[in-house]
Amino acid sequence: MQCVHVKFDSHPEYSTRAEKLLPDLITNSLLLFLVGLIAGTLNVIAGGGSLLSLPVMIFLGLPPTVANGTNRVAILIQNIGASWSFHRRGLVSKEWILLAVPPALVGAVLGTVAAVHIGELEFQRVLAVILVVAAAWSIWNPIALKPDGDAEQPTGLRRLAFIAAFFLIGAYGGFIQAGIGFILLAATSAAGFNLIRGNALKVTVVLAFTPLALVLFAWNGKVDWAMGFALAAGNFLGGQAGVHLQVLKGHQWVRNVVTIVIVIFAIRLLISN
Repeated sequence: MQCVHVKFDSHPEYSTRAEKLLPDLITNSLLLFLVGLIAGTLNVIAGGGSLLSLPVMIFLGLPPTVANGTNRVAILIQNIGASWSFHRRGLVSKEWILLAVPPALVGAVLGTVAAVHIGELEFQRVLAVILVVAAAWSIWNPIALKPDGDAEQPTGLRRLAFIAAFFLIGAYGGFIQAGIGFILLAATSAAGFNLIRGNALKVTVVLAFTPLALVLFAWNGKVDWAMGFALAAGNFLGGQAGVHLQVLKGHQWVRNVVTIVIVIFAIRLLISN
């Protein structure tokens, strides 16, 4: 009986490709971790972190709609930690959660469905416009938050207005997420919350609808999990730092630097269109 020996040829191009990809993966992961630190801190302090992380992922090669879905991994992890920190301090009203979360969930479903069906170029254009608007909002800074105080439960037409507002906020958050912190803080300010309690409700609402949005993005193949978890690690630590930085002053310089970076990203996205 004759034995047959089969010789498998090695493919040096595969190992060469792997050697090239590994440094890129490490570099991209480190960059996303650092971006996540900044974004997570900003998201908890006021908002706008996704305005930084989304363009970075696009410039690293992700299609815009995939970057939009991948960002939700980081947002979910970050808000789990931030929400727990706020809840542990007793800063979130259960009555306001029951008022805000249900309409936000319904809106988020509709917004996410729209996001997974929009074209890449169309989404990139929308993102560029949002970056410009958010930068202008950050410079103008129209929200006058109270130094202290809680918000009473609204009644009548005012209650219906807040339900409608949180529905629209959920739709926007499901669609793009970037800049939703500014919008939520505007709503909580109108309700009478101070900065800390407004942020506590903000991260709780975002945490409520983000898992649903992430599932829909993942179902449609719009999530890069490796990049998502690298960004999430930074976002989580940044979110924890943001909770502790709430009592400090002097984070305005960070926002000014990020605003300049956002404007640069917006111009780059518009030029690439």
